[in-house]
Amino acid sequence: MSSSVQLFRDQKYHELKGQCLQQGRLFEDPEFPASDESLYYDSAAKGKVEWKRPKDLCEEPHLLVDGMSSHDFHQGKLGNCWFVAACSCLALRKSLWQQVIPDYNEQEWDPKNPRKYSGIFRFRFWCFGEWTEVVVDDLLPTENGELIYCRSNVRNEFWSALLEKAYAKLAGSYQALDGGCAAEALVDFTGAVAESINLAEGKYGEVISEQMKLFEDLMKVHKRGGFISCSISSPGRPSEAETEMGLIVGHAYSVTAIRKLRLGERLVFSFKAEKLFMIRLRNPWGKKEWHGAWSDSSEEWKKVSDSERKNLGLTIENDGEFWMTFEDWCKNFTDVDICRTVNTSYFSLHKTWEKEMMYGAWAKHPEPLLNRSGGCFDNRETFLQNPQYLFDVKKAEDKVLVSLQQEDRRKYKKEGKGDNITIGFEILKVEDNRRYRLHKLTVQERVATSPYSNTRSVFLRRTLQQGRYILIPTTYIPGVPTKFILRLYTDVPSKLRELKADKPKMTCWSLLCGYPHRVTQIKVHSAEGLQKQDRSGGADPYVLIKCENQSRRSLVQHDTTSPIFNTQVIFYRKDIDSPVTIQVWNSNLLSDRFLGQAVLAASPGAPREQQRLRLRGRGGGEAAEVPGHISITVLSSDDLAEL
Repeated sequence: MSSSVQLFRDQKYHELKGQCLQQGRLFEDPEFPASDESLYYDSAAKGKVEWKRPKDLCEEPHLLVDGMSSHDFHQGKLGNCWFVAACSCLALRKSLWQQVIPDYNEQEWDPKNPRKYSGIFRFRFWCFGEWTEVVVDDLLPTENGELIYCRSNVRNEFWSALLEKAYAKLAGSYQALDGGCAAEALVDFTGAVAESINLAEGKYGEVISEQMKLFEDLMKVHKRGGFISCSISSPGRPSEAETEMGLIVGHAYSVTAIRKLRLGERLVFSFKAEKLFMIRLRNPWGKKEWHGAWSDSSEEWKKVSDSERKNLGLTIENDGEFWMTFEDWCKNFTDVDICRTVNTSYFSLHKTWEKEMMYGAWAKHPEPLLNRSGGCFDNRETFLQNPQYLFDVKKAEDKVLVSLQQEDRRKYKKEGKGDNITIGFEILKVEDNRRYRLHKLTVQERVATSPYSNTRSVFLRRTLQQGRYILIPTTYIPGVPTKFILRLYTDVPSKLRELKADKPKMTCWSLLCGYPHRVTQIKVHSAEGLQKQDRSGGADPYVLIKCENQSRRSLVQHDTTSPIFNTQVIFYRKDIDSPVTIQVWNSNLLSDRFLGQAVLAASPGAPREQQRLRLRGRGGGEAAEVPGHISITVLSSDDLAEL
């Protein structure tokens, strides 16, 4: 965790606690008072609530009783099963909940020294890219002497109720937590990267190969400290209705284990397999379980050895936790939220990732070159009027993880603007030497599109080939202003940076050295019929594109006389009479061999469609023809901000 922690509303825990101890009083939080304004953003939702301190609800209150477990708590009256499911996941990882509840021993009640207690607690959340400390008092909402929201199974344990209060303060009110997404809470608890999968759309219940890939992926996520929750979407069914199999519709379940189950002899015989793929879930209500195969008291468990049952922690009671086969899980649930804790530590046995993070914003402006809110790719006229981020893939190919997260909008619920905006992003392969913003889609390749979703974050995994890319985060419709953070993970450093300039800057040096008058884009698609260079009849060609004193070289294409290059370059030209030269070379161990070239004036009036040109020897445009043709697209403009 980063050493720098932001203070929410600038409240200093130790300072406030010291003042309370000195004055012999219990803390009352002026920033989140024990009143209706902390409970509701909607004035019509009020009820009869009494705020009480833990000492008024039980005899010996504690923050934690016998440590923390995923069975510690139940959902109250609030529709925040997603928050309770996230807490359930968090409780499984001590190193992570200790980040959220810092110095938990120091915050604990001390029965021997009751005067040391001042009724103040602190919690930390990963809030829009920074760890943020939130201070709360211990006044909790009750009815008839009972907590009405999140509460522990153990009457005198209060960590979950106090954590919920701190999270409600961050969101603006308790009511702002009514309806949400477990993945969002887990991102706030851990700084993880969230991904949502629709099991029905992905046909995971039908296609066994996809099911197995997902199982291996989720097992890896779980093993490496990530979190998974799932739910059943409820079109046409009332939320919280119960299915025939005992599952609750529109309700967040936390995944508490994923295992391959070893089978006893009789099972091996009947299933013709050595292992079953199993998943264990927990219902935040602490009751209501799956009634199907492998439910707690089902016949199937009788065929599993006692040691294996003990190993799996099987309990035959209605505690809200149950096992099911992965196949049944894929068929019965519709939505999965995955939170990956992406490893960026160099001191690790597992794969480590290089992380880049950028803060950005979509902002409206009437001037097209200054507008940064152009909408998704469908808005062709304005799509490129979005923030643009450049990055490089240095390896022959690299797996890339991208997370785009919009700011938490729950704090705007009081103003009636608390809903998430639909967001997503595009990745374009661009010229190898691009340094300025992209203004027109011409020779660039659209290589990846994220899902577009009104969730707080969207995620994409993609394997990209070596080259330079532009990542364009967008809102779905143009002209919607909001802030975002962009996180990019690659195997080797990607040098992610925002493109802000539209064209080369005019400086004092420009007067001495000259300023560009023309921009030229070139894409070399392929070559064919090149001269054979070895006994097997092949060649190892590459292209070298030269303009004035600049040059760019493609990757070598091995053992072919008809290479596919797909190499893009862009030149800002000071001397418009100086031609562009595209040369084809053969890569050799000692000395590379020239195979031919094409020399172009590359003027704005030249054809903009793809051309197939005959290769020639060295010299001017009338040099002798040599074997082979080259296919290229060339675009030029005297408006430096056109391409």
